[in-house]
Amino acid sequence: MRCDVAPLLHLDSGFDLRPATTADASTIAWWMVQPHILKWWEQDWSVERWAQAIEEQLAGVHSIPCLISMHGESIGYAELYRVRHDRLAEYYAWHEHDWGVHVAIGDTNLLGRGLGRRLLRALADALLRADPLSERVVAEPDITNLPSVRAFEAAGFVTQGELELPEKRALLMVRTRTVEA
Repeated sequence: MRCDVAPLLHLDSGFDLRPATTADASTIAWWMVQPHILKWWEQDWSVERWAQAIEEQLAGVHSIPCLISMHGESIGYAELYRVRHDRLAEYYAWHEHDWGVHVAIGDTNLLGRGLGRRLLRALADALLRADPLSERVVAEPDITNLPSVRAFEAAGFVTQGELELPEKRALLMVRTRTVEA
């Protein structure tokens, strides 16, 4: 799917990130029912529910729903959020300007090719470049989601401990400005 909405962030390695719109709800809903995403996100919502979720996110201060594209083609979904506005802040010693990320690569043809680590590295680098006050980007993948954990590690995220969240046991993974990935 091509989209001509202006990117929110230009990332390295040919990736772009742009705010999602309600017009993207059908694409996101389709990605979310793919087995490799559904197992971890558990958001197999209708197109209408996704449109509502996108509208709610865009109207608030908590998170920014985004579509990820590579060379102009939409390949995945991301949510960027300030940890201070998220329930994750209850589980670790967050910093005022920490960014959190949730990422799902929707295009199944791109799985298993190292794309995740390149995307996560590019996304963390772009967030840190765009926000000089931020020193960290964090993620909390399920401890049993080994492909995700390996991709975060390969992108320079370092495990800082385990978290018992209501829906999962997660690893707190942190990428700082000083990490060489």
